[in-house]
Parts: sequence; structure tokens; C-alpha cells
Amino acid sequence: MIQEWKTLRGNAIPGAAGRLTVTLAPDCGRLVLRLRPRDRAAAETVLGVALPERIGGLDAASESFAVCLGPDEWYLLLPEDVARTAGERLSAALGAPFSLVDVGHREVGIAVEGPAATLALSSLCALDLDAMPTGSATRTILDKAQAVLIKHDAEHYRIEVWQSFADHVWTLLAAVSREIGLDI
Repeated sequence: MIQEWKTLRGNAIPGAAGRLTVTLAPDCGRLVLRLRPRDRAAAETVLGVALPERIGGLDAASESFAVCLGPDEWYLLLPEDVARTAGERLSAALGAPFSLVDVGHREVGIAVEGPAATLALSSLCALDLDAMPTGSATRTILDKAQAVLIKHDAEHYRIEVWQSFADHVWTLLAAVSREIGLDI
């Protein structure tokens, strides 16, 4: 039996003098979708969010987000009620093979916001986050933890990380927050 395990629920890292806020991101349904490119339009209608064509692309509609992680792979953040029925609705609409995996039990979201958000994440990530386009996402490594990093804008990121690595990432972000607060 799978148990719900969200060790960071309700937690927030104390702010760094208004420059950085790290909180648990709002919970949602998390799905990984793989399908043939020609079935994209039908899937978009069912899911209510566009599936970006470009790897690293991000699209948002209301409370739904779709990240293109590969030529035929999307990471979806959807309201829980939409995610719960997505498989049945896609099956009815597509009539073609596809893969939809619920990864909500393994992932947790962390919101990193504020003027020092890019600085904080740059201490954990080898990517040049200043060069990362606004409204994009990527798979990356934060220290030793695999994650999906979403950049809404220069002051607003979302990390999707496996729950087994969430405490590690959280602890690193707490240390970085302290250093930013002390202007180290």
C-alpha cells in the first residue's frame, strides 16, 4: 500500500530579510504523459492546458501546468480532480496508445521566491539560471538530487523533487537562506 508522505507539509524557511522566501508549493496532481505528437491537440483539449512542443517549454492555464521534458514526454501539474480522471478521459478521446503515470506519491513541490531566488538556486545548481528563459523548465540536479526546475520569472521558481530527496534540498535551501540573510 502506498502511503502519503509529505514531510515538508506546512513548513516554510524563515525569510532572508524579504529577499528570499522558501515554502512548500501548493499540492496538486502530478502526471507524466507520453504520447505521439499527432495526438497532442486531442490531449490538450482533454487536459485543458497546452502541451509545449519545445523541450523545456512551459505552458500554464489556470491552475494547470505542462512542461515538455522530451520529444514525446510532458510533466503535468494539474488540480487533483483533473489529474484523478485524466486517464479515463484521455483513453476515451485518443483511441490511441499513450502512457500516463501518476507520480504524485513520489514528488513534492518547493516554491522559491524573491529577489534572491536565482542566487539561492544557483548555489545548488550548475545551470546558468540567469540565462534560463522565463516561462521554461528543465530537468536538473540540485546538489545530488534530481529535480524538475520551473522558472516562472527571475523571482519565482518551483522545484519538483522526489520526496526522498526533499529534506536534503530543503536543508540546503535553509543554509543558503541564512547566508543570504547574513549577506555572506
